[in-house]
Amino acid sequence: MHTYLVTGGAGFIGSNYIHYMFRKYGDDIRIINVDKLTYAGNLENLKDIENRSNYRFVRADICDKDAIAAIFAEEDVDRVVHFAAESHVDRSIETPEVFVQTNVLGTAVMLNSAKAAWELPDGSFKPDHKFLHVSTDEVYGSLEEDGGYFYETTPYAPHSPYSASKASSDMLVKAYMDTYKFPANITNCSNNYGPYQFPEKLIPLIINNALQGKNLPVYGDGRNVRDWLYVEDHAKAIDMVQETGRLFETYNVGGHNEKQNIEIIHIILDTLREMLPESDPRRANVSDDLITYVTDRKGHDRRYAIAPDKIKSEIGWEPETMFAEGIRKTIKWFFENEEWMKNVTSGDYEKYYDSMYSNR
Repeated sequence: MHTYLVTGGAGFIGSNYIHYMFRKYGDDIRIINVDKLTYAGNLENLKDIENRSNYRFVRADICDKDAIAAIFAEEDVDRVVHFAAESHVDRSIETPEVFVQTNVLGTAVMLNSAKAAWELPDGSFKPDHKFLHVSTDEVYGSLEEDGGYFYETTPYAPHSPYSASKASSDMLVKAYMDTYKFPANITNCSNNYGPYQFPEKLIPLIINNALQGKNLPVYGDGRNVRDWLYVEDHAKAIDMVQETGRLFETYNVGGHNEKQNIEIIHIILDTLREMLPESDPRRANVSDDLITYVTDRKGHDRRYAIAPDKIKSEIGWEPETMFAEGIRKTIKWFFENEEWMKNVTSGDYEKYYDSMYSNR
């Protein structure tokens, strides 16, 4: 039985990954979820699995050396999937030092803790122990509007404090692989969307605001292009890389779903109008008139696009969910989980931890 230490497992991608893994492997794995529970970490994302005997939640900061070392001492961890990171570009522009602390120093703590637990006296590592560092396509910088893709060989050119901190953490992992032959992989993914995404991100923000008749903010001219990846497809890619990927390799995980931001907004509005029944009063709120252009983000990259050729040829993974299908699944989930959205936007999600874990 593999024992997974998942950092940031109460966040958007991490919680979807944990759900995916339990659906796939059931009782044949054990997962220890380590999360600091910042504003983006929400235990309600995992309330349906919290009582599983093969699941454990630990509230801890990845920068806390003692807390992370204790987990490795208590659990026979042979897989690490490292999601935990500050991830919002706008926040990184305001408080870059927070991103350096978590994304760079936190990654160093995770690497050192795993290395100490897995290293054998001769300097080699325990067989079949693997560390997967989850990163972003933003480390590559920006592409021209008229073509080109990010490949694993594309030079790093981060433009925001967020992407610079992720590029730094990638380089740390690469250094451990090169220096110590530390058993790791890196994945760089495109923009994720799907259930449990915190509504500071574009897609859940637009869905939530449109249903309430609030303004839909669009940076600049709205023509910045992103490659969108349905989060369950990403979870599958991570699992496949850990199980069959070549050690020490980087794999780009892309969605083949390039779209301008303004196009995303129009698709969401059109899909909401299709999915909302005439009798639903929220339908009257959904209007193109809500679109509001705002001052562009500082250092806003124009276009991201990933070529997932390597992961397809070596591992057999490719995205399964095209955007038209994925956005309908996402909107349906938000329709069915209105209370989740209310709790997140009001801050009440913080109360869930206190009610569930104060006496544990």
